[in-house]
Amino acid sequence: MGLRFTKMHGAGNDFVIVDCRDHPLVLDTAAIARFGDRHFGVGFDQLLTIERSGDASCAFAYGIFNQDGHRAKQCGNGVRCVAAWLHRDGTLGAGATRLSSPSGAIAVEMLAGGRVRAGMGVPRFAPQDVPLDLSPAEPYRVRLGDAEIEFGAVSMGNPHAVIEVADVAAAPLSTLGAALSSDRHFPQGANVGFVQVIDRGHVRLRVWERGAGATLACGTGACAAVAVLRRRGKVDADVAVDLPGGTLQIGWPGEGRELSMTGPAEFVFEGDYCA
Repeated sequence: MGLRFTKMHGAGNDFVIVDCRDHPLVLDTAAIARFGDRHFGVGFDQLLTIERSGDASCAFAYGIFNQDGHRAKQCGNGVRCVAAWLHRDGTLGAGATRLSSPSGAIAVEMLAGGRVRAGMGVPRFAPQDVPLDLSPAEPYRVRLGDAEIEFGAVSMGNPHAVIEVADVAAAPLSTLGAALSSDRHFPQGANVGFVQVIDRGHVRLRVWERGAGATLACGTGACAAVAVLRRRGKVDADVAVDLPGGTLQIGWPGEGRELSMTGPAEFVFEGDYCA
């Protein structure tokens, strides 16, 4: 018997979930990266650990590791999968509850049809909160090579840059996305979203995730895109965000209010990983 795991996905953003409530994860950074390799391991965008919570207000806690083996602070699609895993395990009821994430407590609620609603906290735009080493601006501008890039920036518990484009299908994820993700102005790196506004209740999005690259969906990226666009007056309070792997519904009443995300959480298979 190796390390027991569950493979899940939320709109194509895929995860390996490991139950660490009784035993801690024993994989180091390099071992997690091998586990996440899509040719030599199982393959995932993030590894999620389910843990006992030290916060009495939260039912359980979860940890997040990117595909490169390094820890992450938040994962919107991941928290829905953690909630669905706990619900199937019989330890999470149908009502609303709270889970402890690396960036704070998250409210989750199981809905019909395998969907989960998660409260994603209040978007934070101050540069020091992102973090971003630039003076406050809307939009921000940095020079990458010969081009000046305009973007919005926000923290959803992790750092995001949001770039508006006319056609998201042509967005340069692997070039501009990768370059901005590791730009020196983001001391912790950034997730970079390219967003196309279809109308006030509908956008299309593709995301380059730090530590994972191009993914089929990014929950916090969808939240970040809506937060930046709503602050610019370009979308309404409820927005459908189409990503390559599916659609997420994002709701944000506005400044100083919590943002919510609703979407699917799907089980794929169970297995034992022989490291």
